[in-house]
Amino acid sequence: MTATGAASGAGEGEPFDGKAFVRDLTLGPGVYRMLAADGSVLYIGKAASLRKRVSNYFLKDLPSRRIAHMVSQIARIEVTVTRTEAEALILENQLIKSLRPRYNVLLRDDKSYPHILLTEGTWPRLGFHRGPRATAGRYFGPYPSAASVRETMDLMFKLFKLRSCEDSVFRNRSRPCLQHQIGRCSAPCVGLVATRDYDATVRRAALFLEGRSTELVGELGRAMEEASHRLQFEQAAQLRDQIAGIRKIQARQYVEGEQVEMDVLACVMDQGQACVLLMAFRNGLNQGTRSFFPKPNGAESAEEVLAAFVAQYYLEQRPPREIVLSHAVPDITLLEEVFSAQAGRRVEIKPSVRGERARYLEIARQNATLALATEAASSASQRARLQSLQELLELPEPPKRIECFDISHTMGEATVASCVVFDAEGPVRGQYRRYNITGIEPGDDYAAMHQALERRFRRGVEDGVLPDLLLIDGGAGQLAQARAVLEELGVQGVAMVGVAKGEARRAGHETLVRVDGHELRPGAASPGLQLVQQVRDEAHRFAITGHRGKRQKSRETSRLQDIPGIGPRRRASLLKHFGGLSGLRAAGVEEIARVEGVNSALAQRIYDALHGLGPQSPADPEPGKP
Repeated sequence: MTATGAASGAGEGEPFDGKAFVRDLTLGPGVYRMLAADGSVLYIGKAASLRKRVSNYFLKDLPSRRIAHMVSQIARIEVTVTRTEAEALILENQLIKSLRPRYNVLLRDDKSYPHILLTEGTWPRLGFHRGPRATAGRYFGPYPSAASVRETMDLMFKLFKLRSCEDSVFRNRSRPCLQHQIGRCSAPCVGLVATRDYDATVRRAALFLEGRSTELVGELGRAMEEASHRLQFEQAAQLRDQIAGIRKIQARQYVEGEQVEMDVLACVMDQGQACVLLMAFRNGLNQGTRSFFPKPNGAESAEEVLAAFVAQYYLEQRPPREIVLSHAVPDITLLEEVFSAQAGRRVEIKPSVRGERARYLEIARQNATLALATEAASSASQRARLQSLQELLELPEPPKRIECFDISHTMGEATVASCVVFDAEGPVRGQYRRYNITGIEPGDDYAAMHQALERRFRRGVEDGVLPDLLLIDGGAGQLAQARAVLEELGVQGVAMVGVAKGEARRAGHETLVRVDGHELRPGAASPGLQLVQQVRDEAHRFAITGHRGKRQKSRETSRLQDIPGIGPRRRASLLKHFGGLSGLRAAGVEEIARVEGVNSALAQRIYDALHGLGPQSPADPEPGKP
C-alpha cells in the first residue's frame, strides 16, 4: 500500500483549530486518526475524501453528544493518504485492531476460527483444527464456534467411524481403543478395516462435509443394494443405518436442497450494549450460530455497530458468497468490492431479503435478543460484585483492572508464577502472563513472588499499564513482598490485598489481608468475596497448568538426556520418528532399533529407561566404530 502521512496539532494549552487543519487536507482517500492531549487515540476512520469527511466533525451542529464530546478532546489529527478507498478500508481495520481507539466500535473476539481437518495419507484422520494450515489435508469450514465443530465431528464419528487419534498413537497401537468399542472408530490401527473400505469411507465423509448429502445418499443406497445381492447382510445393515443417520441430519437443516454459502447477521442493541448474532451456512448445511458482543463505545445505532462488525470481521475471515444483514450499512458497494477481491469470487451483501432468507434473519434476530438479555444479566451481576468489592475494601471507586498473582511448584521443582487480569467485563485472557522463576532456593515462595512482581511492575512502569487492585494468593508474608516491590519501583495508587485460605481450605472462608494488617472475613454470601474467589481460582488454574507443562517437559527431556549414548542428534531422530516421547514410550525394542543410528543394545537400554526396568549400562559404541 502506497501511503503518505500528515499531522497537525495545537500548541500546548491551545484548542485544536479543526477548520484551519482541514483547509490543507487532500481531497483524496485515506485514513485519519484523532488523538487526545495525552497521545491516546480517540477515533480512527476512513474517507473517500479526507477533506470532506474530516471537515464534518467541525460543523456547528454535530449529529450526537458522543461525537461532540469526542471532538472537544482532539489535540491532534494524523492522516495517511492511500491510493484507493479500498486500501483505506483495509488500513482502517488494521489500525483499529492494533490501537483499539476509545470511540470506535470494537470487536473483542480475536481468535482464529475453527475448521475440521481431514488429513492426507494412508489412513486419514478427522480432527479439530484452529490456526495456520501447516498440516497437509483438506480443511472444511470455518465454523462459527468450537462447539459447532465438535457437534459436527461427533456426528461424523458416529456415521463414518474414522480415526481421531494422533499419528504417534496410531502407529503404536496393539489393540483397539475405547473409540472402537463404543462404535465410533473402525480400528484401522490394528487392521480391522481394509484400506480400500477405509478410503471409500473417507471419500464419503468428504462428500458429507461438502454438503453433497443427496449424492452421498444415492451412492450409499446403491452400495446397500449390491451388498444385499451378495448376501452381505451385515454390511447392508450398516449402510442402511448410515443412510438413516444422514437423512435425519438433512431434516434438521434450514436450507434443504440448496448449495448455499451464506452468513446471516442480526444486530440488536439495548441500554448501550450490543449483540451481533452470526448464523453460518456452508454448502447448504447450517454450521451453527455464534454470538458476538462488540464494545459500542457510545455508538447509539445498530446500523453503526453492524457496519463496524462487518468490516472488522470479514477483513480477518474469508467471507462467504452471500452476507445477509438485519440493517442497511454504509459503503455496501465498497465492502462488496473489497470482500470479492479478498475471496477471489463475487461476494454479495444483502440488507433486504424475502422468503426463506427473511425467515433465517428473523430467527437470528430472536436469538440475538435472547443472547443480549443473558449477557446483560451477567454484566449486571458482574457490576454488583465489583460494587460489593469496592465497599468491602473501601476503595474510592470500583476497580477497572484487577490482577492476581499465584505461585505453583512441586517440592520446589519447575516454579512458575501466574498473573491473570480481570476488567469490568470479566477475564481478559489475552493479557494473562506466566513467569518462569529462576535463581532462587527451591520452595522459597516469597522470593518467587518477589521476582514475578518485580518483572511485572518494572514493565508496567515503562508502559503505564497498572492495575487498580492487586490480589496476592497468600497471607501477610506474600503481601509484604508485593508491598516491598511496589515501594522499590515507586508505584503508587495500586490497592493490595492478600487472599489467605480459610479453615480446611473451605471456599467462602477466605481471609482478606490488607496492607495495614487488618483482616476481613466477609463470608461466602459476599458478592465481593465471590469475585475475589473467581479471580484467585483462575490465577491458581493458570499457574498450575503452566507448572505441570514445564515440569513434564523438563522430565521428558531429561529422561532421554540421561540415557548414555543418546546425544542431541539421536534424541531428535527418535522424537521425530515416533512423533514425540509418548510415541517412543509406546514402541517396542524392535521398533526403536529400526531408527537410524540405534542398535539393538541401545534400543533395549532406551526401552528400559523409559519403563523404569533397570539401570542403564555404559554407552555402546556408535555403529561402524570399534
